[in-house]
This record gives sequence, C-alpha cells and structure tokens, in this order.
Amino acid sequence: MKNTALTHIHESLGAKMLPFAGYNMPILYEGVNAEHETVRNAVGVFDVSHMGEFLLSGQNALALIQKVTSNDASTLTIGRAQYSCFPNNDGGIVDDLIVYKMKEEQYLLVVNASNIDKDWNWISAHNDLGVDMRNLSDDYSLLAIQGPKAVEAMQPLSSLDLAAIPYYHFEVGDFAGIENVIISATGYTGSGGFEIYCKNSEVEQIWNKVFEAGAAFGIKPIGLAARDTLRLEMGFCLYGNDINDTTSPLEAGLGWITKFNKEFTNSENLKKQKEAGVTKKLVAFEMQERSVPRHDYEIVNAAGDVIGIVTSGTMSPSMNKGIGLGYVTVENSPVDSDIFIRIRKNDVPAKVVKLPFYKK
Repeated sequence: MKNTALTHIHESLGAKMLPFAGYNMPILYEGVNAEHETVRNAVGVFDVSHMGEFLLSGQNALALIQKVTSNDASTLTIGRAQYSCFPNNDGGIVDDLIVYKMKEEQYLLVVNASNIDKDWNWISAHNDLGVDMRNLSDDYSLLAIQGPKAVEAMQPLSSLDLAAIPYYHFEVGDFAGIENVIISATGYTGSGGFEIYCKNSEVEQIWNKVFEAGAAFGIKPIGLAARDTLRLEMGFCLYGNDINDTTSPLEAGLGWITKFNKEFTNSENLKKQKEAGVTKKLVAFEMQERSVPRHDYEIVNAAGDVIGIVTSGTMSPSMNKGIGLGYVTVENSPVDSDIFIRIRKNDVPAKVVKLPFYKK
C-alpha cells in the first residue's frame, strides 16, 4: 500500500486511515457531517495525491487525446481544463478524467487513482503517433482547497489574482513560496476553490502555509468520506459506482462530453446509440421518507418490479434527507417520476429530481 507525502501528517492529526485505490488515505478526521459543513460554509483541504497525472507532449499529442477521449479537446486554449472520458470498445467507459492544456503541444491528463495503470496502458495501446508520454503520478501531489472562503483565505499565498481564475481554468505560478505550481479552479465539491498540483518535495510546505493562511477562516483537513457526500450532493459521477466499463456516457447523462464532430474510440457505435435512444438512464432521486439508499439497492416500480439499481446513495448532510443516483429504465427516468428503493425488503418511496441536489 502506497503512502502520500502527507500521510505522516494525517496520522499525527488523528485521521482515520483506510486503504483506498492502493493508497493509505485519510477517510475522516472529526466526522463526515462536520467536515462536509466546513467545505460548504468555510474552507477545507483534501489530500488527493493518489490521483494520477500523465503528461502528453509532441506535435501529435492533441491527435492522440482526440482519439482516446470523448470530448473535443481541440477547443482548449492554454490555461483551460476540460472534463472528459475514455470510451472503451464495448460501449462503456475506461475512466473519466480532466484534460489540461499546459502549452502548445503539451497536455496534462488527470485520472482516477484506482485506474492509473489501466488508463496508462489504454492510452499507450493507442499511441501509434509517437507522442511522448510521461507518468508523473508518483512524483506529484494534489491538494484540493475547497469552500466559499477558499479564494479569500488563499490569496495572500500567491501573486496571482485567484478570484480572476474562471471555473475550469488554471494558472501556473507562485503559491505558498513555491514556484511553478498549478492552481486550478476545479474541484469535486460544488463549493468553489482550487486544486493545487506540486511536487511531492513541495507539498508539506504548501500544506503548512495553507493552514496558517486559513486559520482565521476556520480551515480544517477533510477526509475522503466527506468528499463523497459533497460530490453526491452535486450529482458528480464517481467512477466504479455511477460509471464503469459497462455504462455508456450517454446512459450516464454525459452526452455533453460526447462530441460527434470527430472520430474517437467506439464513436460510431455511440452515435448509433444516441440516434436509437438509450434504454436506461442515470437519474437522481430523493427519498420521500427518512431512509438511506445504498450502492446496489434495487430500484422498483409501484408494482414491485425491478426497474434499476442504486449506484450511489447517502444521507445528505446539507439537506438532511436520503439522496442517490441510480440507473432506471427510460420510462421511469423523467423528473418527478415516482420510484421505490428496496431497503431490507421494504419498498421505500422516492422521487426522481433534477440535479444538483444541493442548491447554494
């Protein structure tokens, strides 16, 4: 099991550590609800250094990315990032990722920790274009500084105007006394903030200075359990739960990152699926009674027939009600549809709703 460069700090802070994607990771510190509320109302810091980073360079770097990803990376300019996915050959998804355009002919691909080797092998297998590929995953750390007070708290640490970085844009500059840090206005919580990419040798200095700067703003370390409840309140997909090797991007509601103005892996079949229409869809639902939906619970209709399955579920800390995502048959997918979640043999009523669950 791998450690991040900050594992010793998490342990010294009393974090509950558990294996996650092959890493020893902090799952929680003081409790999920308290950490969740810190990010919604103030500022919290996640160590997500387990994520993978690949640097693709050369005159054919864009062509390779266009071939293996579903979104149209040709629209990226330097300093912009893009959410995308790697379609497989069978209609499913190898992984979802973020593509950063660093320079002309140079891109950074950030992938899920559990899929680093799988993704690297997938891209490599399609790299017949001579693109220079470097796996930086073991050399780089990643901090997510998230919350409505993140900009104000972190501004003293950089000469860059942090408030001027639009959503899904980034800057490379000084941060916490370190040069050439990637400061990206991305995140997985829906509460604003930044993701900070730096070398492993630099992350402890950055962590310490971030907590010094954030002290007056109620800054706290946040574990991966709260990261999950935060992302679920926004309806963001989690690979392995809501999307996987068998779910198509169109079924998952990711048609907006599936661009058919170019050819990419399995694009012809996905185009046919779009034209024919999908048979199941990923929907968001709220429980109508006090109960908690969980991954793999069956979704049924009023007659008790199984119509789908829950992929993610929790008791929402912000809304104090059970929420979830799940795949259902298309006829049961419209907003306001009544469905039922089978919880220990009881069919508990729920209603299909529009995302996000949490509205600021």
